[in-house]
Amino acid sequence: MAALPLPPTAPARQAFARLRSLWQRWFLWLLLALLVMVLLGTVVWLAGRHEADQVQAALDRDTSDAVAELRGGLQRNAQSLNALANDARARGSWPAEEAAGLLRAHREWLRLEWRDPQLKLRAAADSPYLARLFDEAAREASRADIALACTSGAKLGGTAYSPSHYVPTGEGSGMEVMEACLQAEDGSYLVATYAMRGTLIELVGPTLRRGQEVAFAEPDGTRLATVGAPRRSGSRIFTSQQLIDLPGVTLMLRVDGWRAEPDLFPNLLTGLVTGVSIALISVLVLLARDTRRRLKAERDLADTLAFRKAMEDSVITGLRARDLQGRITYANPAFCAMVGFSLDELIGRADAPYWPTELAHEYQQRQTRRLAGGSLPREGFESVYMRRDGTRFPVLIFEAPLLNAQRVQTGWMSAFIDVSEQRRVEELSRASQERLQASARLATVGEMASLLSHELTQPLAAIASYATGSLNLLDGPDEAPQELAMALRRIGEQAERAGQVIRSVHDFVRRRDRTREAVSPRALIDAVLPLVQLQARKVGARIDIVLERDLPAVTCDRTLVEQVLLNLARNAMQAMDVPGIDERVLTIRVAHGGGSNSSSPDSAGEARRWLAFSVADIGIGISTEVAARLFTPFFTTRSDGMGLGLSLCRTVVEQHGGALLFEANRPRGTVFRFTLLAAVPVAPLPLAALAESTLS
Repeated sequence: MAALPLPPTAPARQAFARLRSLWQRWFLWLLLALLVMVLLGTVVWLAGRHEADQVQAALDRDTSDAVAELRGGLQRNAQSLNALANDARARGSWPAEEAAGLLRAHREWLRLEWRDPQLKLRAAADSPYLARLFDEAAREASRADIALACTSGAKLGGTAYSPSHYVPTGEGSGMEVMEACLQAEDGSYLVATYAMRGTLIELVGPTLRRGQEVAFAEPDGTRLATVGAPRRSGSRIFTSQQLIDLPGVTLMLRVDGWRAEPDLFPNLLTGLVTGVSIALISVLVLLARDTRRRLKAERDLADTLAFRKAMEDSVITGLRARDLQGRITYANPAFCAMVGFSLDELIGRADAPYWPTELAHEYQQRQTRRLAGGSLPREGFESVYMRRDGTRFPVLIFEAPLLNAQRVQTGWMSAFIDVSEQRRVEELSRASQERLQASARLATVGEMASLLSHELTQPLAAIASYATGSLNLLDGPDEAPQELAMALRRIGEQAERAGQVIRSVHDFVRRRDRTREAVSPRALIDAVLPLVQLQARKVGARIDIVLERDLPAVTCDRTLVEQVLLNLARNAMQAMDVPGIDERVLTIRVAHGGGSNSSSPDSAGEARRWLAFSVADIGIGISTEVAARLFTPFFTTRSDGMGLGLSLCRTVVEQHGGALLFEANRPRGTVFRFTLLAAVPVAPLPLAALAESTLS
């Protein structure tokens, strides 16, 4: 089949299409070239800006160093003036040779003057490097500046400076000078006249003046003196100026540097074109690599999110996030299970359906303070929440600010721990401990049963004897009533003695509610003393009680502390009840001092808030092997012991905030010491004299 001929307009349309395609292609190249030119111009401008910033930064550093150097030179000059003033005061006259030597060493000084307290001239010396510039008329003209500097120096107690002033030198010229005044100890003044230009030459390093202009100026910019190279034409000016605060005057150090305009374009053109070409070719490779890295990062992020979600779903700790307005933005399954509400029911709510009704107002106030920026306790705080069914349960809450990737706070993150089981275990532990303590007390009473029978035999026998004597006295002479009254008193005393022994055992054994009260140390010792005396008579020991004067009461559970004292005393007497120990003395001492941790003593005032109870024996002591396991429950060195005494004693003392420790006694034996907190604050006074009473 023959091809159909093209219409007459087809070549024109094809040519137009080719021109349009060519134009589009060249337009893209033109746009690319324009972008490259803009890039080149920007790079050139940035390079010139970078070089200018480097020049300015170097000039600022040099100016700062010059200011520091200038301050150091002025300070050294002030020390030289002070030495000259001391020399003049010591001699009582003007040290002309020393003054001339200083003027030769310091070219920046034009003149040194010694003036009396009324600023009248006593003596003066001029610089040998310049013709004499000052006559009496010129100095009188400068008297106001000298007085200003000297007044400031007298107030400051050091060297002060006057504002600069102009001094003519003849033939229409002159120079700017500045006065420095130092008051000597006798009230006289030593005045040094500085040449402003000479100060720049002598006290500023020559490297700063090389190729730059250095000038003193007023704070308003008025130039006072200038040194250095003059400005070159066709150069760019870089200026740095810093204030110099001197006592009495403020000056400005100005440094002008001349730099040629940076000629960077010819040097950078070839490198920039090559770099841009390489960049254009490499951009596709980099883009492909970036795409692969981005896809890999997205996969890693998805894996991380899945891992975090699995971890949050598996933990038993409740997690909750809130925004800055207090609305819940996240809660993990553990928290939802803890309160009994689903995540959809909690998200977006500012109120908390798990708050108990009776505590909702208090919790709302606490949340308002937290949202207002209140402090967050790092150790957490306890609260009570309510489940959906209305049951209450205790929780331990930890809160921390929730920060985003830019370290900006977006809310708060809270962690919740249900401590219901922990509280139940603690209650069981306390109940078990109380049973163990009761068992220990009953065991102690069982051991004392035989001693009680012997102890009660004596007062009962005495009562029977006095009763028989009383019956005999009824049939006696007229003097019998007096003797009968004495016998009846003896009967009452012996009956009271027997009753005291029985009451001590009864008070020790009976269980009662744990309440802490203020009890005097003497009362604690007297409560267990009859029981301790029973053991002491059995082993033939003497009991010494040593109490400081004016001891305050201690806040404690009286029954538990009495058990601690009794256990320690019985252990001490058992340690002395061995063959070969003839002298057996039990010492119970109460004094100020100690603390919750005796190994790290506090200050004297803090130490006097505690009372130290010590029970000392002169028995066989404690070996190293036994000391390592001394407080271990159920560890004992006696065949009939339970191994609970010392363990319970330490638990009781630590519950009261104190510490139970032991150490070797001298010359032998052991000292057990525990501390209790005083009921009222005690001022840090010197230790009172000891009041000793010996009971046997």
